[in-house]
Amino acid sequence: MNYKAYIFRLFFRILFLVSTILALVYAIYIDKTVYTVIISIGILFLLTNTYSFVKRRFVAMDDFFEAVKYRDFSRWFPEDKGPKDIRFLYTGFNEINRTIKEINSQNEAQYVYLQKILEMVDIGIIAYNLETGDVLWTNDSFGDILDMPSFKNIRFVENRKPELFNTIFETYHREPDSISIALQNDKIKILISDTVFQVEDDAFKLIVIQNIDDTLNRNESESWKKLLSVMTHEIMNSIAPISSLADTLQKNLQLAIEKPKENTLELDDINSGIKTIKNRSEGLLKFAKTYRSLSKVTHLNLQKVNVSELFDNIQLLMAPSIEAKNIDIEFKISTKRLELDIDTHLIEQVLINLILNAVDACKNRENSEIKVIATQNPNRDTVIKIYDNGSGIPQNILENIFVPFFTNKATGSGIGLSLCKQIMLLHKGRIIVKSIEGEGSVFSLIF
Repeated sequence: MNYKAYIFRLFFRILFLVSTILALVYAIYIDKTVYTVIISIGILFLLTNTYSFVKRRFVAMDDFFEAVKYRDFSRWFPEDKGPKDIRFLYTGFNEINRTIKEINSQNEAQYVYLQKILEMVDIGIIAYNLETGDVLWTNDSFGDILDMPSFKNIRFVENRKPELFNTIFETYHREPDSISIALQNDKIKILISDTVFQVEDDAFKLIVIQNIDDTLNRNESESWKKLLSVMTHEIMNSIAPISSLADTLQKNLQLAIEKPKENTLELDDINSGIKTIKNRSEGLLKFAKTYRSLSKVTHLNLQKVNVSELFDNIQLLMAPSIEAKNIDIEFKISTKRLELDIDTHLIEQVLINLILNAVDACKNRENSEIKVIATQNPNRDTVIKIYDNGSGIPQNILENIFVPFFTNKATGSGIGLSLCKQIMLLHKGRIIVKSIEGEGSVFSLIF
């Protein structure tokens, strides 16, 4: 709006009016009747013109305020008709109307969006007037949980199910509360909470309910599925190398039977292989029995173990199947006297998991190698590191690899590394990883 132009025109009219009034006084003073009449007519014209000039602006503003009062923002003011200052005023009014309509449209879209979201959730929500009982808003889930049709006033529930009405609507639940309610011939457990809020002079109550029976059943089902997945994963990790070692022993025995002169049977090798299979089988049985309560284990079957002996068992168990995949594996110990106070079966499970992960990372790569190295650092901590020159781990998922059931493998269960971390925590140890995508990884077990 041309505010300055309006002020200038009004000031010019007032100044001209004052001048003509002074001229009229002077004409009367010198007794010039003709001049007096002419100037008087001029003053009347100026007064009428100034009044009309000011009035039309206030009339336009009054029209606009009347439209605002009745929320009529659809009115359009003509921008190409009338005096210039009024056209500027109308342009401003139209701009305000456009802005308010856009805001209303956005608010309406947000309301519809929020309403659709609340209708989609499986949590029942209702808001009603505390005095009249009229329902302000509710979603379908509220009626579904309570097995009630749609209603506009909560007295409908009071007439049909008084006990349910008292529990849901009359009792206050300031904090989330778990209660049981009777529905026909069944009982369900729900989580309920409510709050009271004020809108102008009216008080409303908002109630939120959730059928936790269904949630508990779903969670229990998912837990069993995940438990079975974990058990299958860990059992297969142990059975695969056992099967491979048993197959190697069986082939050696078969050759010794068929051609005893050409193939000498090494009883020490047979004995070591059978002993390894026995030990790993016992470890697997123990694992299967203790895994379900692994998070509650407070006592480990700790014993002092020579790391070289631990490595010998793992090497005998894993090396044949790994070397068959054209992957070199090497075990090194900084000193033969290095010992650990551990639960052997569980730590074997950790090493098997990490070595199999390294094998998987080295698939289809030339000159693949895996190194398992045990050392003692200056802090007297014993560290076992598993190196590989495989595909590495992408940086964007590196921090999530120990999260239970997180995996980036198409056939992975996402529990191997989380289980390794849990076992290390039980030993008051740590597991850390460093990896460069495309170059390889190193997992460190720190005791």
